[in-house]
Amino acid sequence: MNMNRRRFAIAAGLAPLAAGLPRWASAAPQFESINMFIPAAPGGGWDTTGRVIEQVCRAAGLVSGFQFENVGGAGGMVGLPKFVGQRKGQGNALLVGGSVMVGAGIANKSPITIKDVVPIARLTEEAGVIVVPANSPHKTWKDFAAALKANPKGTSVAGGSAGGTDHLLLGMLLKNLGANPKDAAYVAFAGGGAAVAAVIGGQVAAGISGYSEFAEHIKSGRLRAIAVSGNARIPGVDVPTLKEMGTPVATANWRGVFGAPGISPAQVKALGDLMTAMRNSAQWKEQLEQRKWVDVFLAGDAFVKDVAEDIADTEAVMKELGLA
Repeated sequence: MNMNRRRFAIAAGLAPLAAGLPRWASAAPQFESINMFIPAAPGGGWDTTGRVIEQVCRAAGLVSGFQFENVGGAGGMVGLPKFVGQRKGQGNALLVGGSVMVGAGIANKSPITIKDVVPIARLTEEAGVIVVPANSPHKTWKDFAAALKANPKGTSVAGGSAGGTDHLLLGMLLKNLGANPKDAAYVAFAGGGAAVAAVIGGQVAAGISGYSEFAEHIKSGRLRAIAVSGNARIPGVDVPTLKEMGTPVATANWRGVFGAPGISPAQVKALGDLMTAMRNSAQWKEQLEQRKWVDVFLAGDAFVKDVAEDIADTEAVMKELGLA
């Protein structure tokens, strides 16, 4: 089974004008302020995405200031209703979300889901990585797969919220190994930092998350990466894909931004224009390379359609795996 979905620079100076503007004069920011809502605890992928957006937009002169609010829990389902209820009609509000939120809404049977916010732009895609503690007896993916197949209930795996990309990947792996996905000993965490601590501390046998969340600990040797979940290896990362090792499973986690319900078409366009300018900047491209994020930018009606398709696809897979 394959669930792989798909997959800044304002000129520093303007040409001198007849009015005699100095060469270093720059355009006014597109927004004076952005209210960035992160429906997750600090330290995870959504929080990092939001902070990078702030860093890049400030550096490129696109936005003067940012205000952040983090409300974690249940794959975004705790924070999402608050954003929907409190930010309605606000044209300078953005919520960071993505594929995890799609699955979490289905798994939690939430009355408010990703359908209740306005798709602005899909930004990045990141393959997952499976890691074990440095002192784990499982030296390779095949070692871990054997343990998972033999005793799925006794082989605990940490990841993001229930029903998210990490959870789906584990379910798909169990099914491929001939085990029951419902037997998964999946331990869900609201933030990436807590999941990392659980793996390093040996509280679980393994962890699944985006590569960037585990990267520094892999480099330090505290965690050992045994497989990545993309269709291809992560550039510059010497870890084989599941497919390379005979396990025909691939997933990737996309992240993007959404507007508040009730905003006007002009406000939707302004937010989309902001994200387009950010995406085209040199600063954003540097961040993509540094964090091993894949650029899958999509905005406007194309992103609206993409989100609807992802909801339908995810629901079908979750039902097949017994997770919905």
